[in-house]
Amino acid sequence: MLTFITKIKEIIALWWSEFTLQTKLMAAATLVVSLIMSSLTFWAVNTIQLESNIKDTRFGSDLSILIASNAAPLVAEDDLTALANFSNRFYRSTSSIRYLIYADRSGSIFFGIPYSHAEIQNSLTIKRRIKLPDDYAQNSDLPFVRQHQTLNGQVTDVFVPLRHNGEYLGVLAVGINPNPTIVASSNLTRDVTIAVFITIWAMVILGNVFNALMITRPIKELLVGVRNIAAKNFQQRIDLPLRGELGELIASFNLMAEKLEKYEKQNIEELTSEKAKLETLVSTIADGAVLIDPEMQIILVNPTAKNIFGWGEDTIGDNVLHRLPAELTVKLTKPLYQMIDSKVELEGTETANEEESQSFPLLDVEKHHLPSKDEFRITLHQPVSRTIRVLLSRVVDGGNENIKGIAMTVQDITREVELNEAKSQFISNVSHELRTPLFNIKSFIETLSEYGEDLTEVQRREFLDTANHETDRLTRLVNDVLDLSRLESSRTYNLSEVDLNQPIEQTLRTCQLNAKDKGIELNQELQPKLPSVIGNYDLLLQVLTNLVGNSLKFTNSGGKVTVRAYETQAESNTIGQPAVRVEIIDTGIGISSEDKEAIFERFFRVENRVHTLEGTGLGLSIVRNIIEKHNSRVYIDSEVGVGTTFWFELPIYQAKVEEPNQTIGITDSQNN
Repeated sequence: MLTFITKIKEIIALWWSEFTLQTKLMAAATLVVSLIMSSLTFWAVNTIQLESNIKDTRFGSDLSILIASNAAPLVAEDDLTALANFSNRFYRSTSSIRYLIYADRSGSIFFGIPYSHAEIQNSLTIKRRIKLPDDYAQNSDLPFVRQHQTLNGQVTDVFVPLRHNGEYLGVLAVGINPNPTIVASSNLTRDVTIAVFITIWAMVILGNVFNALMITRPIKELLVGVRNIAAKNFQQRIDLPLRGELGELIASFNLMAEKLEKYEKQNIEELTSEKAKLETLVSTIADGAVLIDPEMQIILVNPTAKNIFGWGEDTIGDNVLHRLPAELTVKLTKPLYQMIDSKVELEGTETANEEESQSFPLLDVEKHHLPSKDEFRITLHQPVSRTIRVLLSRVVDGGNENIKGIAMTVQDITREVELNEAKSQFISNVSHELRTPLFNIKSFIETLSEYGEDLTEVQRREFLDTANHETDRLTRLVNDVLDLSRLESSRTYNLSEVDLNQPIEQTLRTCQLNAKDKGIELNQELQPKLPSVIGNYDLLLQVLTNLVGNSLKFTNSGGKVTVRAYETQAESNTIGQPAVRVEIIDTGIGISSEDKEAIFERFFRVENRVHTLEGTGLGLSIVRNIIEKHNSRVYIDSEVGVGTTFWFELPIYQAKVEEPNQTIGITDSQNN
C-alpha cells in the first residue's frame, strides 16, 4: 500500500512539473478563489442551520412547558386516559413533535407517543426507564434542552419537570423535529456548492491538459533542443506534427541544427589537431599548468601539475577549488573570484587609462588596479611536503574584452627554497663562529696595546696565549670551511686502490699523544689480510682523523677508543657488494636520540649541550660529505652514558687492467 501511495505521489509530481509557471499560478488562483467561495457558502449554510437550531430550541422549550403545564394535573390524578387523549391531540396537530414520553420520579416510563404501555403487568413485562442527562436538575423550573443526530436528521430533546402544587411528579421528554424547509434548503445549497467546486476544477484540469499537450510540450521540446545545441549536440532534432507558428519555429530549429552539424564536421579535424598540439606542448612544460574556465572548472591540466597535487585522470570538469589542497584553496579562493569578476571593472580601468594616455602621452599609465598576473608562494604538506610558486594569469579573447578563463602555472621551488635557507643559515653560522674568536683576539690585543706597561709578565703571557689559542681556533674554522667548500664544489677526486691499514695507523699515531694526555686507551682491531678498498687516501685519512678526534674529545679519562675494520659480504652490508666496514667505537658520554641526525648538520656541536668542549661543528658534516662521495653513508649507534659507534662501508677494490682507477665529480649544488 505504501509503495502504491509513493507511486501515485511520483506521478502527480511529474504531472505537476509539466506545467508552466503561468499555469501553476492560474491553478493556485483558481484554488484560492474556489476555496474562498466554498468557505463562504458553507459558512452561510452553517449560519442558517445554527439559527434554525436556536428557533427549534425556543419552540421546543415553549411547547414542552405548555404540554407539561396541562399534563401535570392529569398525572397527579393518575388519569392516564385523559393524559393519552390530550397527548394524542398535540402529537397529531403538528409534525414538529417527534415523540412524547412521560416518566415517574424513579425514571420509569408510564406513557409515551409513539410508545405503548402494556396493559397487563406480569413477570415477563419489560420495564422501561428513561435515561436522563447528567446535567438535568429535578428542582429546576426551566426545561433542559439538548440535541442529537439521528438517521433522519438532528432532533432537539427537551426535558421538562412535571410539578403540581409544588410536588415533583416526574419528567416529560419531548422530541422536536428540525424545520424540513430549512434542512432541504441547506442540503441543496451544500450540494450545489460541491457541484460547482468540482465543475470548476474539472474545467481547470481539462484546460491544463490541453495546454500541456498543444502548447507546453512543443515549447519544452524546443527548450531541450536549445540546451542540447548549447552543449554542442548538433544532432538534436524535434519531430512534432504541428502547424502554424509553432510548426514554423520547429522547422527553423531543425534547419539550424542541420547547418551547425555540417559546420562541426568541417571543423572537427582542425580543432582536434590544434587541441592535440596544445596538449602536447603543455604536457612537455617542466612547470605545472592548469587551465580553468570562468566557472572554476578544470579544462586542461598537464602531468606535472597532476604529480604536484596528486591528482588522477578524473580531474577534468571538476571545480578547481574542490581539488586543490586546503591551504592553497584558502589562499587562492578570493584572488580567483576577483579575477573572474573583474570584467566590468577592468574595462572601465582600461578606458580611463586610455583617456589618460591620450591626455598625457609622455606618462606611462600603470594599470595597477587589477594586475593581469598574481603570484603566490606556499608550502604544501600533501601528497608530499614541498614549496610551490603559483602564478595566476587571465585568459582573454582577441579583443581583450571578455575573460575566457585563468591559466595557473605551478612551479616546484622546494630545492630553491632549501638552497636559500641553507645559504642563509651557513652565512649566519659562519658569521657567528668568526665573530667570537675575532672579538676575543681584538679585546686582548687592545688591552695589551693600551695597558701593556701596567700588566705583569704573567698577565701579558696569558693574554698572548689566549690570542694565539683564538687564532688557532679561527684557523681551524677557516680550514674546515674551505674543506667543506671543496667537497661541495665541482672538484674531481680520483678514487683508486687504498690499503686501509695505512690511514688507520697514521691516524692512531697522530692521536696517540692526545689520548695519552687524557688517559684514554687507543686500540685498533684490524682483520688480518684486510682487502684494499676503492677510495681517496687523503679524504679517508681526514674522515678517520675527524671521527677518532671526536671520540677522544667526548671520552673521559680511563675510557677506551677502538678502530675496527673487517670484511663484509654483499648480503650482510648496506651497499650490496663485498665491502670493508670501518668502525670507530668509544666509551664516551654518548649521543641522545634527538641529536643523532642533527650532528651531521653544519655547525651543530654536542658541546653546546654539555658546555664543556669546543669545536667548529663542521667535522661530522665534512665526514658525511666525503663518505657520500664514496657512494656510501655514515651510520651511528649511541647510548647516553655508554658510548658511541660511527661506522661506514667501502667497496672492495677489484683490479681491472683497462680501468686502473675511477674519478668522482662532486656535483652537489649546495651553496657554500
